[in-house]
Amino acid sequence: MSKYDLTFSKPLMNAAGTLGFTPDLRGPLDLSRLGAFVTNPISLGRRTPARGPRYQPFPGGFLLHTGYPNPGLRETIRRCQERWARSPIPIIVHLLGEKVADLPGMVRQVEALEGVIGIELGLPKEADGKVVRAFSEAALGELPVIIRLPLERAVETAAQAIQGGAAALSLGAPRGAFPARAGNLIQGRLYGPALFPHALMVVKEISQAGLPVIGAGGLYSQEQCEAVLSAGALAVQLDSILWRGW
Repeated sequence: MSKYDLTFSKPLMNAAGTLGFTPDLRGPLDLSRLGAFVTNPISLGRRTPARGPRYQPFPGGFLLHTGYPNPGLRETIRRCQERWARSPIPIIVHLLGEKVADLPGMVRQVEALEGVIGIELGLPKEADGKVVRAFSEAALGELPVIIRLPLERAVETAAQAIQGGAAALSLGAPRGAFPARAGNLIQGRLYGPALFPHALMVVKEISQAGLPVIGAGGLYSQEQCEAVLSAGALAVQLDSILWRGW
């Protein structure tokens, strides 16, 4: 498979951060319905959970702030590589892009792993088009790369990701803020059914521009998934719906 090839036997997968680092084949979800399993986000070094309030519901969804806790790339590989190799579901490793200079080495570590068919790259929240392209170029290697763009900035930065060599784009949860009791703001990612109309429009706009996109955001029914695929997405990713059953 070259870095430009990205196909799925089934156009359905989980979004990064929803189902852990390895597929739980004995869990309550029927993972055989997935065309690929996307790992939790993995950084170069260890990250600890976010402090303070992490969850805030609102009409139509909720705000979540986790800090993307993980043991770091080397330790995650040590713990997970055997299960990835044995997985009947192809694995996509989600890497947290923090520094462009770190990416080539991270990618080389992942390329050597059995069972891994691709890399999804999460970018810094402030990344503009120039930064998106730089990260995309730095992640190129033997595996196809999916660049995850925040929903609210995906249309304006999609072309730069593909120009940088990405095989496809995926849509990450948009960010928002909510007032806390102490007068501060809780900031984090937004999830829930209220995101669906925005996500569908973003998929349509990116697809009409001729760019490969994996849809996500507010998908809570089979009909919504079909609508996103009909709008031009090559696949869809499910997020918070997986925590209550699909």
